[in-house]
Amino acid sequence: MNNISFAFILTIVSGLSTMIGSIFIFKKKNENIIIASLAFASGVMFTVSLTDLIPESYNLLINIFPKFPSFIYMLIFVVSGILFSMFIDKYIPTDNNLYRVGVFAMLAIIIHNIPEGIATFMATNTNIVLGISLTIAIALHNIPEGISISIPIYYATNSKFKAIFYTFISAVSEPFGALLTYLFLSNYINDRIMGFLFGVIAGIMIHISMYELLPTSKSYNKLNITYLFFLLGAILMIINHFVF
Repeated sequence: MNNISFAFILTIVSGLSTMIGSIFIFKKKNENIIIASLAFASGVMFTVSLTDLIPESYNLLINIFPKFPSFIYMLIFVVSGILFSMFIDKYIPTDNNLYRVGVFAMLAIIIHNIPEGIATFMATNTNIVLGISLTIAIALHNIPEGISISIPIYYATNSKFKAIFYTFISAVSEPFGALLTYLFLSNYINDRIMGFLFGVIAGIMIHISMYELLPTSKSYNKLNITYLFFLLGAILMIINHFVF
């Protein structure tokens, strides 16, 4: 098996790990599941942004620019991601808050997964061991991202099909990123572009975790569950960061 085939397999595996988050829709409906899952996903997304995406954006940019300008550019990209996320937020339906959260999470994760697919594909083509490590790390944080889509959609619509389908759309965006790279982008992707993308994605993830997921979890007024699972999500990603 050549590196290209293996790279596609790894991006499919990491992308489809998002579907594991849908397992909770087959459990008996329980308000605590909503509270815990949203808080947990918020903790994961926020921590991934701070410990992985933002540092990776900076590290890529300093390969091109001096350290201080790289830091400024990184901040500009992160703020741009937050503003972009706020702009998209205005056009999501507001009549059902949980449905809105699920749809917004799906859009944000699609935007997040495509560059991850690009990065995994390119890393595996260069170094298979690096590609495997990256796939494991991505798969672990994709699971709670799947939760952040499937649980709100299911509880808002009472449709397991919709919950699974929306999660699947976000899942396949990762191998789609690999396919785009293979067909069109491999000669154009560089540290500058990836640094820009990771900074913008970090901003999007920070906004959705702090402005959508966590406030919705807190709205059920069981703050002990909210903060416990937010902390658990953060701890899991910190462990994941140092292990992989």
